[in-house]
Amino acid sequence: MKVNVGTVDRIIRIAAGAVLIGLAATDTIGLWGYIGIVPLATGLFRVCPAYGLLGINTCPMKGR
Repeated sequence: MKVNVGTVDRIIRIAAGAVLIGLAATDTIGLWGYIGIVPLATGLFRVCPAYGLLGINTCPMKGR
């Protein structure tokens, strides 16, 4: 799969996913917090299927 998640987007996704999972693990927000697995995984793998469907790419262009 083609990488379509840029550096800033990646950092935000990893941080948000980790916070949600942490809150769910401490039972602060309940089981819904485990939805944080999705942004965490897309941040770690740098591929977002929704971005692919919508034609969005936050990666900077590389030299031609």
